[in-house]
Amino acid sequence: MRKYSIVAAVVICLQAAPVRAAEVVRVACVGDSITYGAGVANRGKNNYPKVLGGLLGAGYESRNFGVSGATLLKKGDLPYWRTGAFKAATEFKPHIVIIKLGTNDSKPQNWKHKAQYAVDLAALVDHFKALSSRPKVWLCKPVPVYKDRWGITEKVVKGEVIPLLEGVAKKKKLPVIDLYKALSGAREHFPDGVHPNVKGAEILARAVYKAIKGAIKEPIKGPIKGKVKRTAERLPAKAGS
Repeated sequence: MRKYSIVAAVVICLQAAPVRAAEVVRVACVGDSITYGAGVANRGKNNYPKVLGGLLGAGYESRNFGVSGATLLKKGDLPYWRTGAFKAATEFKPHIVIIKLGTNDSKPQNWKHKAQYAVDLAALVDHFKALSSRPKVWLCKPVPVYKDRWGITEKVVKGEVIPLLEGVAKKKKLPVIDLYKALSGAREHFPDGVHPNVKGAEILARAVYKAIKGAIKEPIKGPIKGKVKRTAERLPAKAGS
C-alpha cells in the first residue's frame, strides 16, 4: 500500500511541476516603411520580418519594429528614437537586431544634418548592445532607389548614406547585410520606385536570413529562455520610406 502511495505522490508532483518555457531567439527588425511593409500586398503576412520569421522557423521570434517615414538622424523629421517602435524594440530585449535605416535620411530636410549620421548610427548600435540580452547587431545597406520621390534620392543613398554606414560598421566591427546589392537589378519589384513589393520583401528577408544563419556558428549571447508574447505594433503608413 505504501509503495502505491509513493508512486501516486510522484505522479502528482510531476503534474504540478511548471512546464519549461520554450526557448526562443528574439529578432528585432528595426527600420522604416520598407521594414514596416508599406506597398506590400497583404502586409501582415508578407512584410519582410514576418517572412524572415517563417524562414528561421521554430526557436525564433522575428518581430517588425518598422516605422513609415522614420529617420536614423535624431534631428530628422521623424527620428526613430522618438517612436513607440523604438521603445517597444528596447523592451523586447532582442538577441538579434537588424537595423535598416537611412532611406528617409536622404531627404534634403534631413540630410542637411548628415554630419550627425555616423554619430547617431553608432549611438543606436550602442543603445541596443547595452541591453541585458546582449544582442548581436547587423547593419543593413539601404535598398536601391529606382525613382527619386518624396525627397528620397538614389544619389544620396548610394553615394553618401552607404559609405557612412560602412564606416560605422568597420569602426565597430559590425556585420553588414548588403540589401543594396541583393535588390539591385530588381526594378520590377519596386512599383513606386522606393518600396519593394511582395517579391522584393521576400528577397530582402532571404538576404537577412542568410546573414543570420551564416553567423549561427557564433553563439547568441545572453539568456534565450522564456515565452514571447506574439504581438505586432500597428503603426500608420505615411508618404516616404
